[in-house]
Amino acid sequence: MKVRTRISAIIGTLGLVGTLALATASADESRAPGDAAQVVLTEVARAENPTAGAAGPKDTVWIAERAGTVRILDGDGLGEPVLDISDETTTDGERGLLGLAFDQDFAHLYLSYTDLQGTSTVDEFAVQDDTVQQDTRRTVLTQEQPESNHNGGDIKFGPDGHLYIAFGDGGGGGDPEGNGQKLDTLLGKLLRIDPQGGDPYAIPEDNPFVGDPNAKGEIWAYGLRNPWRFSFDSATGDLIIGDVGQSDWEEIDWAPASSAGGENYGWSQMEGTHPFRGGTEPANHVPPVHEYDRTGLGCSVTGGYVYRGEAIADLEGQYVYSDYCDGTLRSLEIENGEVTAEHDLGVNGGEVVSFAQGGDGELYVLAIGGTVSRVDPA
Repeated sequence: MKVRTRISAIIGTLGLVGTLALATASADESRAPGDAAQVVLTEVARAENPTAGAAGPKDTVWIAERAGTVRILDGDGLGEPVLDISDETTTDGERGLLGLAFDQDFAHLYLSYTDLQGTSTVDEFAVQDDTVQQDTRRTVLTQEQPESNHNGGDIKFGPDGHLYIAFGDGGGGGDPEGNGQKLDTLLGKLLRIDPQGGDPYAIPEDNPFVGDPNAKGEIWAYGLRNPWRFSFDSATGDLIIGDVGQSDWEEIDWAPASSAGGENYGWSQMEGTHPFRGGTEPANHVPPVHEYDRTGLGCSVTGGYVYRGEAIADLEGQYVYSDYCDGTLRSLEIENGEVTAEHDLGVNGGEVVSFAQGGDGELYVLAIGGTVSRVDPA
């Protein structure tokens, strides 16, 4: 895998991106005319290597810190840890506490992390009176990881009430086991499960590969390299995935809320819209809604959210994302699965590792160095 000197230095310091290769913003920053929304970043807190965030009870945002702690952001700032599993996780490579999510009525909190052996693990905690009940902890799902990179780890509840889990291809560079296109493994996939429907979970009957003896029923979509961050549009239910590329291309994938699942996003036969190392485009390949090449400062796409807040009217309905090394916030206008405009929002969030969306639809930018910033009108 290509690793440039600058990225090697970053990896040596932070140990998060691992073997991710360079990425940049597209040279064509604006397909359609129109001014970008005027925004600023307002630092609202500092955390220890924040990796993920989720809207919590009573207008709070819960922040996951990579080493294994969870803290609550409210009007008074970032509180002391309310949950600490740091003695049960490891932070080598791209590992750590990588995701958290609440179910729709805030009755349960889910954590996604790599354990001391590097196994991807999703645990559930009951929540009562807005407090985590630590003695209710149970493990919902595990997946062994052959390498320390491309773990994925993001988790979200979809508008259908099911839990979606993103796993990378198992790492190693170039998908050496071909996991992206294999349906008999959970690696390189977006999963969909019902964590309350069975022990330890149930597979929804309408999942696309249920009943296929050669496929894992948990799979919702496949052909993914490292879907580090994904989200659902809170207004439409559309799914958007930021999938980190290998050598040349970063991609953003989109599926409508009406999708029945089963999308094949092409990896490792394809990298974006381009055959990867002589690969053949699958007949059912769903190309990305957006891609950008790697000729500049970036290193991996950081997927975000469609903005549905009220503070920035000109940003309404646009998908906001960034890149770990470039750090610039950008947005896409997407109509019926087509990008109609691209914008540079003119602010830089640093080494942007994740976004969080508050219950009010406002967006927060998380940088691995520690800043938690809100996207505000300029």
